[in-house]
Amino acid sequence: MINIRPSYNLMPLKELEQYILQNKHLPDVPTQDEISKNGIDVYEMNAVLLKKVEEVTLYVIEQQKQIVELENEIKNIKL
Repeated sequence: MINIRPSYNLMPLKELEQYILQNKHLPDVPTQDEISKNGIDVYEMNAVLLKKVEEVTLYVIEQQKQIVELENEIKNIKL
């Protein structure tokens, strides 16, 4: 996985999937119950959402690299 910023410790996608299935929400994102009970700071939530967008972007970049690598392998096999 690429590491643009040291603060990003991206969870492997399989682990992320398991977390979501088990907890019914993304890591570091408050649940609807927590928001209903405690309210929400809009600034804080925007920061959380921005972090999630950045994480998704890093996942997509990594997957694109894997796609290109696989395409190259396929081309080499066909030759």
